[in-house]
Amino acid sequence: MLLGALLILLLTGTAPASAHAALRASDPEDGSVVKAPPTHITLTFTESVGLLEDSFRVYGPDNRRLHMEEPEHAAGSADTARAALPRDLAEGTYTVAWRVVSADSHPVSGAFTFSVGKPSPTPPAAPAGQAEHPVTKSLYDTGRYLAYIAAALLIGTAAFAALCRPPDPGPLRAPLLFGWWTLLVTTAALLILRAPYEKGTSPAPVPALSAFPDTLSGRPGLALLSRMALLLTAALLVPVLRGRPLRIRVAAGAAFSVALALTWASAEHASAGIQVPVAMTSSVLHLLAMACWLGGLTALLLTLHRATTPPPHATVARFSRLAFTSVTVLVVTGVYQSWRGLGSWSALTETAYGRTLTVKLAATVFLLLAAALSRRWTALLAVPQEAGERVPALVGAAGPPPGPRTTDMTTAAPEALHRRALRRSVLAEVVVAVVVLLVTTVLTGTLPSRAEAEAAKAPEPQVAGLPGAQALTVPYDTGTPGGSGTVQLTMDPGRVGENGLQAVVFGPQGALIFVPEVRVTFTLPAKDVGPIDAGLTDRGGYWATNDLTLPLEGAWTMKVTVRVSDIDQVTVERRVRITR
Repeated sequence: MLLGALLILLLTGTAPASAHAALRASDPEDGSVVKAPPTHITLTFTESVGLLEDSFRVYGPDNRRLHMEEPEHAAGSADTARAALPRDLAEGTYTVAWRVVSADSHPVSGAFTFSVGKPSPTPPAAPAGQAEHPVTKSLYDTGRYLAYIAAALLIGTAAFAALCRPPDPGPLRAPLLFGWWTLLVTTAALLILRAPYEKGTSPAPVPALSAFPDTLSGRPGLALLSRMALLLTAALLVPVLRGRPLRIRVAAGAAFSVALALTWASAEHASAGIQVPVAMTSSVLHLLAMACWLGGLTALLLTLHRATTPPPHATVARFSRLAFTSVTVLVVTGVYQSWRGLGSWSALTETAYGRTLTVKLAATVFLLLAAALSRRWTALLAVPQEAGERVPALVGAAGPPPGPRTTDMTTAAPEALHRRALRRSVLAEVVVAVVVLLVTTVLTGTLPSRAEAEAAKAPEPQVAGLPGAQALTVPYDTGTPGGSGTVQLTMDPGRVGENGLQAVVFGPQGALIFVPEVRVTFTLPAKDVGPIDAGLTDRGGYWATNDLTLPLEGAWTMKVTVRVSDIDQVTVERRVRITR
């Protein structure tokens, strides 16, 4: 159920990711006309950024790309990006497309123009968006969400076993292994996807080894590598710690959990902005409290329903205290993080971050109500009956406890009621907790309101993308149930000569779908040229080619054929303007 909810949320959410660092200034300035050719391009951002090998793409007045040196930070300032320009730039207008990685791991891109001597007689074509590849983004976001869930399951189950001490830990073995394996696999996948995610390109069928040095040179890549090392180290230490005193195992588990939480805090919102040391400490405590509470709930349910012997009242009471402590930490750290991210009360309703945070707060209120009910029923079940009566059984007990039974039906009826009530309230906690965790992971990928206000001070306009690149959305409908949707095509650079073409197919509900075939051809009726088959190949979720050659400028007719089954297909025509 949880995996299905994640996939629906991710594959239907195709909106571009929010930028987390804003361009504060550029030298030369956007739209400026300089008398002498500049020697460097320097960008200054609102927070520290990581640089890519291809962070700068500069196109001259003839729309040809200039050769650039490797980018670097200006004067050691982490919030700048700088690259040397070729000498003796010709007169005319230049387009600069840039792409960097903000401190909280999210890639940011944009573009601007400047002119040397005087602007070109024919202004360059408006750049089209190149924020991210939809397939790469969907895969990367899926990995992030699954990693959060796996961490909660791993840390919460281990904390429940160590601190609540159930007599039968057998049912906890499966969630521990599932959490460890899921976190290891998703971390490895995120490490492989990191390079194409940063560059905004499609995921390669086979990971390019040459991209790993660049990935590991940045903070997000190092955080992912550290997470993998921690998981492998933990697997090696488990046999060593088995049989050691409880306090040693608890201390080792606590150190591992804190280190694991730091791999998130060091590469997300807490690592950028104001009060970074306090924010990172708060983020670590927030994640650990979330894991102990939500992961512990799963462990509690499994213990109640699958344990061979009913857990004693002390086990449930210990978890009740652990949950209360976790909730207290969550509230305190959550208030601080909300203040840090919002910046003002009006941001709650005026920004995407504020609205998402409002949804999380509302879901958390319901979660706290369910937790309060669980705490109440736990207290009732833990109170011994009057002298001569038995202690009531817990939820999930297979039958009456051993020993003489002196209670009557009037005593059993309230006990059964309490058992059913506790089962329902804990189940409600788990269901609402899934919603809270989903909203939380969405919140980590949303631009904080305080950063958005800072971004509003950045110079305008900023135009994202590359000169001449064309992004087209073509609707299709085969006339059969579920046989309609859209095809998103990106042609780069969209000019005479060699082009790259990518096609991503979405279904009737806007969700990413996989079809047997996508074919695209180009015809130039005015010159009687074509049809030229683009030769798209299936790249595992999208269709692409890098060898589309259009030899002449003019109004080309593009035909897009989508086959959704063995017999159902449709062809749609669109006009595409190709210039030099």
